[in-house]
Amino acid sequence: MIEVRIHGRGGQGAVASAEMMAVSAISEGRYAQAFPSFGPERRGAPVVAYLRISDEPILRREPILNPDLVVVLDPTVLRAADVGSGLKERGGIALNTCRKPEELIEQYGLPHCRMATVDANHIAQTIIGRAITNTAMLGSLLKLEPLVRLESLFEQIKERFPAVAEKNIAALQAAYDETSIHDFSKAIKGGK
Repeated sequence: MIEVRIHGRGGQGAVASAEMMAVSAISEGRYAQAFPSFGPERRGAPVVAYLRISDEPILRREPILNPDLVVVLDPTVLRAADVGSGLKERGGIALNTCRKPEELIEQYGLPHCRMATVDANHIAQTIIGRAITNTAMLGSLLKLEPLVRLESLFEQIKERFPAVAEKNIAALQAAYDETSIHDFSKAIKGGK
């Protein structure tokens, strides 16, 4: 089972991202679940959504405290939440950022892990016309870890956002293509 925690801010589509990934996995014959963190969230407040994908039925229902993967939709969330908390060894983080990952590790104490970085704000603003980064960051996540086929996710985007599907698909594909992968876990292990 792969467990994913998605960090964003209210109104940015963290819950929609988890749901689209879950439905994509189910369409490929796997088991999946997606659910938000419930609380007093409001537009702009930090929010968390959870995603599990497995080849076996999923019996767990609790929040994901030890994720395999983390997605950060909004870089300002790094100041408000410990996004790397509980990340499993050999886990990975997909970050929306224009900064170098080494700077983020130092400034925010992120774990030395696999990191996927992309300037999803720029991609979304350029292609969609708004800095709504959820679909772009799904492209970055899939570059880090191919949880589902891109085509399965394209179908979910068409169903969920028919009026703006083509722009969201283009943003997802652009982010997938532009994502840089960095593996800081090797540097730590090699130094021991």
